Amino acid sequence: MGFRRHGPFQAGDQVQLTDPKNKRHTVTLKEDGVFHTHKGGIPHSELIGRPEGSVVRSSGGTQYLAFRHLLSDYTLSMPRGAAVIYPKDAAQIVAMADVFPGARVVEAGVGSGALSCFLLRAVGTEGRLISYERRQDFADIAAKNVEKFYGGPVDQWRLVVGDFVEALDESDVDRIILDMLAPWECVDAAAKALTPGGVICCYVATTTQLSRTVETLREHGSFTEPHAWETLVRDWHVEGLAVRPDHRMVGHTGFLVTARRMADGVTPPPRRRRPAKGAYGEESTSSTA
Repeated sequence: MGFRRHGPFQAGDQVQLTDPKNKRHTVTLKEDGVFHTHKGGIPHSELIGRPEGSVVRSSGGTQYLAFRHLLSDYTLSMPRGAAVIYPKDAAQIVAMADVFPGARVVEAGVGSGALSCFLLRAVGTEGRLISYERRQDFADIAAKNVEKFYGGPVDQWRLVVGDFVEALDESDVDRIILDMLAPWECVDAAAKALTPGGVICCYVATTTQLSRTVETLREHGSFTEPHAWETLVRDWHVEGLAVRPDHRMVGHTGFLVTARRMADGVTPPPRRRRPAKGAYGEESTSSTA
């Protein structure tokens, strides 16, 4: 993972070209390559050797701003097999699950590899990421996307095609990230693999999945009280004194749930907050009356 992220452009670099209308194009530089567009062509030789932030002009006269990809830009433009985890959620996972340099991390549900890119950067060269994906076609796409961004195979990454519960052979894991339809089915396996103090983080799309995931973590007995939330991102238009929120925003993409693994044999303290009447259905309410 020694892929260059600064300095003058070189052959093999991925470059993002942005036109005056903010339309973005991704180009992999070649010595004899040419970027073709209906606004004219740009020889790659005009970019090679120039610093990031340069402006190049097509043969048709259109100017393009040239930068290397930010990871957030790359994950939104990468080829997809499954839906990608948006950068706003990937950032929350890295921060709120406290993925640190040197961590041993397991993820299940690789999809197109977007979150894998973020996790690999977070664990650094001394860490380890083991990713489980049930579908071979998704795994193939994810592998290509990750290797394209990092410039080749990543030594710290192991991609396993198989079911998480059946194939998991890790222990003393620091963090486990579950991005799947039924993460509650994996809670027991995750508890066995996590080291005490480790974090489980689940990404789910619906309130039904959210409820079942949280309740399963509570009932398991090995985890602290789960924390559930979602993140909404709204851009702002700023033009002189005309300052207002944009009409469009990245709203709901998914829910995140985190909990920490307690030491073996420890019983979690009882919750002080009483659930609302009827929260667990009429049967539960009548039995406590």
